[in-house]
Amino acid sequence: METNCASRPECPRHAGSGESHILGVTEEFMKNICLALALVAMFALNAAAQDKEQDRVENAGRVMKEIMDIPDNIPQSVIDKADCVVVLPSVLKFAIGVGGSYGRGVMTCRGGKTFHGRWSPPTMMALEGGSFGLQLGGQATDFVLLLMNSGAASSILSSKVKLGGDVSAAAGPVGRTASAETDVTLRAQILSYSRARGLFAGISLAGSTLRPDNSANKNLYGKDVSARSIVFAHSVPAPPSAKVLLATLNGKSPVNKSAN
Repeated sequence: METNCASRPECPRHAGSGESHILGVTEEFMKNICLALALVAMFALNAAAQDKEQDRVENAGRVMKEIMDIPDNIPQSVIDKADCVVVLPSVLKFAIGVGGSYGRGVMTCRGGKTFHGRWSPPTMMALEGGSFGLQLGGQATDFVLLLMNSGAASSILSSKVKLGGDVSAAAGPVGRTASAETDVTLRAQILSYSRARGLFAGISLAGSTLRPDNSANKNLYGKDVSARSIVFAHSVPAPPSAKVLLATLNGKSPVNKSAN
């Protein structure tokens, strides 16, 4: 007598419509879970990247405030004639005794076509190369660069420039009574300063390059935005992390006294 194969456990079974539906739902559920996890990971990475840039902006503000508060700092007559300021906290050399450094920081400019307004939201910047590491003893160093005319600002916000090549650069004078009318300061488009081991001094960054860091701008502001748009058009509001930087500059040098 023949037996129905479906009643025998050793017979192969075929998924019915109910089982197929359950499998389909399970697969769809797993796909949704994977998508959700991917989105969470993406948001977490974006948040971490934004926090990293916020920290850089905050550090730049702290460095600028500390430098402007020391007795022999950037002369008032020099900062009052600067169109833009670049602050690069904790720039590191690649190796002790070997030229070449790498740093990230911010740049802010006075507002308006003639650079006579309030200081702008910061754009992120990158400093690379150069042999100034030989002068710094192999430790992290803070840099402040003053852009003394609109040509320097326009060049740097547009592309990578070589200091001492594409734009003229020199070590800046130090001390409250130092003058901005010396031959060096009158000729240079950029005046640069360093602070390491508590010592603040003018320093030459000739040979290094400076460029906008637009990927960092995207991380900071949450969208693609160019350095020129941030500084000249104020296309985004200043982030809360820039409060100390902008308050320091607006407090110490609210008016541009250059002849631009």
